[in-house]
Amino acid sequence: MGLDPAFLERLLDAPGPSGFESRPARVWRGEAEAFADRVWIDVSGNSVAEIHPGGGPRVMLAGHIDEIGLQVTHVDDDGFIYFDEIGGWDPQVLVGQRVSILATGGDVVGVVGKKAIHLIQPDERLKASKTKELWVDVGADGKEQVEQLGIRVGDPMVLDAGFVRLAGDRIASRAIDNRIGAFVVLEALRLLADGAPGTRGDGPSVMAVATTQEEIGYQGGGARTSAFALEPDVALVVDVTFSTDVPDVPKKELGDHELGSGPVLTRGSAAHPVVVERLVQAAEAEGIGYTLQAAPKATRTDADAIHLVRAGIPTGLVSVPNRYMHSPNEVVSLADLESAARLLAAFVRRLEADTDFTLR
Repeated sequence: MGLDPAFLERLLDAPGPSGFESRPARVWRGEAEAFADRVWIDVSGNSVAEIHPGGGPRVMLAGHIDEIGLQVTHVDDDGFIYFDEIGGWDPQVLVGQRVSILATGGDVVGVVGKKAIHLIQPDERLKASKTKELWVDVGADGKEQVEQLGIRVGDPMVLDAGFVRLAGDRIASRAIDNRIGAFVVLEALRLLADGAPGTRGDGPSVMAVATTQEEIGYQGGGARTSAFALEPDVALVVDVTFSTDVPDVPKKELGDHELGSGPVLTRGSAAHPVVVERLVQAAEAEGIGYTLQAAPKATRTDADAIHLVRAGIPTGLVSVPNRYMHSPNEVVSLADLESAARLLAAFVRRLEADTDFTLR
């Protein structure tokens, strides 16, 4: 197949925390327009690319395009900027980082500040940092200069950590959770897009969706609204899961998922049993390696929102092993991204117009 690393790098480098996903969404739609029959964006910011409109069954491939980030909450008279978290952070990884503030007048670089270790009392040094004790320094002399830079309360920011290649086929970047999901579903759509737009024959209508606000989507985020609007007959969600090939990760709780071992198929909770079995069959028929993961309560992904939309949507969850989740340098294997895209395409190709997902 061969993934497009240039597209992946552009997508990961585009800043877009939850609620502010416009930049990576534009990159995604620009790529989709090269081969999809239809590309559009909805009122919630979800981007959709479709091939074979009017076909059946209707298949939704969803990967969320937002990332965790930070948001300006206050600027003091001395020009120091205070912030809160967009999504779930370990505050320890924020200390000393550079950030990019997505301000009205353009991006502004700053650094996360904290009292120097020399000035911290001995009994305080072992205590974990809290987000409310940190600030961002953009070098301003006061509040007025911060305002002149176009920075306002409510502006989002991301950590200034871009795409880098590591040894072998591994990459590191912020936003891997879960911009790679949006990448994989579009690459799967590309695999299924045989022929020029508008000239394709019969088959399923396949809609790749780059969903919004998953990291803060306590009510379902963009996945819920897009699934409601698109009315798919079946949905596959692509997200990341914990790679358990690093020290001190409990395999007995999370399972055994290594970088390069292929996609992870979830069983339980929002994962529909018929969809799971069809994913397993497709993987084995195509010689795609995979591992299984249990979700006895919830998947904590877009699948939780999608499977309960309308009268219920049979939903599967395909995950990519990810090291150092919710950090500025998450690590994945490109081979796993390729295998996940191939699996989605193989699942779709095995569907018939009358495929029945009813549990009997």
